Parts: sequence; C-alpha cells; structure tokens
Amino acid sequence: MRSPLSRRTVLTGTAATATTVALGTAAASQAHAVPTLPNGTSKDKVLVVGMDGLRHDRIDAANAPHLKAMMSEGTYGTSLLYASPMAATSSGPGWSTISSGVWPDKHGVKDNTFAGKQYDRYPGLLARLARIRPALSTYAAVDWKPLDTQGTVTPGADAKLVLDGDRDGYTGHDATIAAETEAIIRDQNPDVLFVYFGQSDIVGHDLGAGSQAYLDQIAVQDTYLGRLRAAIKARPGYASERWTVIVATDHGHLDAGGHGGSTVEERRAFVLATGPGIAAGARPIDTRLVDVVPTVLAQLGIPVDPAWGLDGKPLQERSADPFDALRPALTARVDETGIPAGLLGFTHTPPSGWSVINNAMGTGGTTEWRGWAFATDEFWSRTQRDQWRELNVRSRGVFAVADSDEWADRTFSGPYDSTLVTPAYDVTGKTRVRLDFTTLYRQEGSQTARILVSFNAGTPTVVKSYTSDVVSQPQSVSADVPAGASSVCFRFHYTGSNNWYWVIDGVRISQS
Repeated sequence: MRSPLSRRTVLTGTAATATTVALGTAAASQAHAVPTLPNGTSKDKVLVVGMDGLRHDRIDAANAPHLKAMMSEGTYGTSLLYASPMAATSSGPGWSTISSGVWPDKHGVKDNTFAGKQYDRYPGLLARLARIRPALSTYAAVDWKPLDTQGTVTPGADAKLVLDGDRDGYTGHDATIAAETEAIIRDQNPDVLFVYFGQSDIVGHDLGAGSQAYLDQIAVQDTYLGRLRAAIKARPGYASERWTVIVATDHGHLDAGGHGGSTVEERRAFVLATGPGIAAGARPIDTRLVDVVPTVLAQLGIPVDPAWGLDGKPLQERSADPFDALRPALTARVDETGIPAGLLGFTHTPPSGWSVINNAMGTGGTTEWRGWAFATDEFWSRTQRDQWRELNVRSRGVFAVADSDEWADRTFSGPYDSTLVTPAYDVTGKTRVRLDFTTLYRQEGSQTARILVSFNAGTPTVVKSYTSDVVSQPQSVSADVPAGASSVCFRFHYTGSNNWYWVIDGVRISQS
C-alpha cells in the first residue's frame, strides 16, 4: 500500500484486540463529530467496501461469516491484475482502477507516486456521480490519506472522513471508519458510500498473507462488514429500499508478505456483490476489477455513456464471448512445469463452429501451445513472468492464444504456423461486415499476424496485418460484402518463433 518507509514506521501492532479497537474508536470519536449528509433521494443505494491487500484465497481459512454469506447470497468474481510495465501491483494503481473503472493505461497511475494520473478525464466514482447525479447523498471514509489528497476516492463526496493510518496506525482508524459508517447508515439517509479499511495490508506486509495474524485481521474486517450490513437491514425504510453491497480489494500479497511485483499471489483481486438482480452463488470467470464502477452505475439505474471510456461492465452481466463456453473443457498442464498440477486452464478444443488449422505447423514443441489454444489468465500468465502476459487485462475468462515463445521451449522441428477460423456468419443482403475483438500482441523479427476475410468459403483476403506491439486494446476490422455473398468468416493467421504471442478475445461480428 504505502512506501516501505511509511508503512514500517507505523507498524506498532498487527492484529487488533477488542480493547485496542474500542480505545481507537473512542479516541477518534472525541476529535471527530459524525457529519450530517444531505437527505438521500434514491431507493437504490450502494455501499462499496474496500479492504486493502486482501488475498481472496485466504478467506476460506478465516473466521469470516459475513464475507462467506455474501459469497452465498451474491456474485463472487476473482481475477488477476496487471503488473509492470503497465503498473505495479500496489495501492495507487489498484484503487485508481477500482474507483475510476478503467485500467492504468487510461487512468495513468502506475505506482504510489500517482505521477501521470488522469482523474480529470477518468474521475473517481463519487466525483463522477457528483457530475451526473448530483442529488445523490454520498459519503467516503479512508485512512490511507493519498486516497483523499491525490483525489482517488473522496472527491465528489458530500461528506468524508479522512484519517492518517500511516501516522497513527490503521487499527484504531479502521474501527473509527466502521463506527462512523455504521452510524450514518443507521441514523441518516445516504445513497452511496465508499469506505476503506487498511489494516489488512499492514498485517500482510508485516507478518505475511500466510500467517494466522492475517487470517485474524480478515476476521476483524469481516466483523466491520457484518456491522455495516446489519445497519442496512435495521434501517426503518429498508423494506422499500434496494441495497447493493460490494466488497473489493486492490491487490494481493505474497505468503511471506509484500506486493508490487508480478507473482500470481500479488496479482489476486476480487469483486464480491449482493443486491437486486445480482445472482446468488454465482462464480463468474469474466469478472475484472474495473467492473466495480459499472456495477454501481447499473444498480443506481444510470446508463453508461460510451464517451466515458469505461473498461468494465456490470458484475451481473455475463460475457457473450464464445471462448468462455469452453470453461468445462479446460484441462490441466501437460508439459508446462510452472503451473500447479491441479489448475484447469487450457484446451485445444475450439468453440462450436470454430476451427484451428495446423497443417503447416511444425512438430514437437510444448504441447499446451501447439497451435492456437484456449486458456485462462491464471494458466497462461504462469508460463513465464515478466514477458507482458500480465498485461492481458482486457481479455476476460477464456481467450484464444497463439504462443510461439512457449511452444519453442521444448524440442521442435519446423515452423510455428497456425490459423484460428471463426464460424460462417450470414451476410445475406448486407453491404458491410465488421469484426470487433480485443488483442494483446507482441512483435519480433519475421513473426507475422494477419486477419483474413473469406466470403462464401472463397479465397481468404488479408484485411489487417500487425507489425508492432498492441498492448491489450480493442480492435475493429471492416470489409465490404461482395454482391451475392451470403456468408463470411474471418481467420487469424499467426507465424512465429521463439518470441512472442498473439491473444484474441471478445470476438463479435456485426453487419450493416
């Protein structure tokens, strides 16, 4: 979360005791009166709870009944973050991503200096709500001060509580945030609240995510979450209100403590939500951290303006991507050694109607990557760190990947040459066809990546070639439909050697 100096100069304790929590709350309450918010105007209400550095795969082992209840009652999506050079797995980029709804290549925050931030173009959630729905009553509470001073979370809030956990310690300040938020929910009529708890990150740094103290801290923050949920349900108007509760984190932690790097443990993130229209017990594979803002907007009935450039989608909306249907077909590693044996994350079986042509492909090589394959982020990015596989942020769930770099890590003979072919789409009576998708592509040497179009199963024609890197961006290709054509299919043809790869996801075909 913080710089090494600031986080270690304030570490006077890691696991909160009941006495410490009580003293911290009492001391802070004497110095800070609970603010009076404007009266809320909406029956749709949202509470966002941020828990810093909370590694989701440690929740099961913790005494966390409220988080576990939310997992049962709502939708729980886990995913992996970026890593450098897009951004470090640290709090500045993480909370900027959560609050703005866009990835670091847009909001500009790459580390905890916040240098290059683009909040004027991609404002935080409460700042955006202040612009588009100013009548909403909003509140923010944070104890990592940069979330206020840098403008990440608190701008736009009608009232805010800003404490200094680096100076004073996070244990008491987290307790104060819980107590004040509980009082506001119980006694006033807020519409949207964004509250933050920081001690989980401190314990992760000091004692590691693998420690009992880390589990104990999850339990403390789970208790705060339970109090806030109870306050919501105790409201006099609760029966006529529609409350959504969202819990998210900014990054993970190493078992031994620390984050900022590119390990899977540091990249772990999640979004957990309950509320109207949010499916109970769902475990989607297509959730990303940028989905918090669109989920809030959807729950408030606010349509997203495409001009905002948001990267996320509402948590309750499933992707229509054809590759995600392959989830039941995913299998474990074959030749790869750095991937856990039990992790199911790849297949060579294409979706229905799709095909892979490998008749020009060489022999041997790493089995998983012999021609176009279909994989998850956790499986593929584990193959080799720090080669930009971590930057595949705009892919969701299962995606298609041609990875000549990993294929060439085992003995092979002949070229890497593979073509991914879409199903045939009806274009009868249409004049133009458009292909939309997202891609991550790295270029080197004589490697080629081409998109070809074929009408009525005729000779494919090149409509796009890549000759330089494209770092996880949406793409589109259009072609005129010849007179009399009734069908079209597209081909993704990749040739490479020992570097690099091509990722395709989110394929959509439209006609006009």
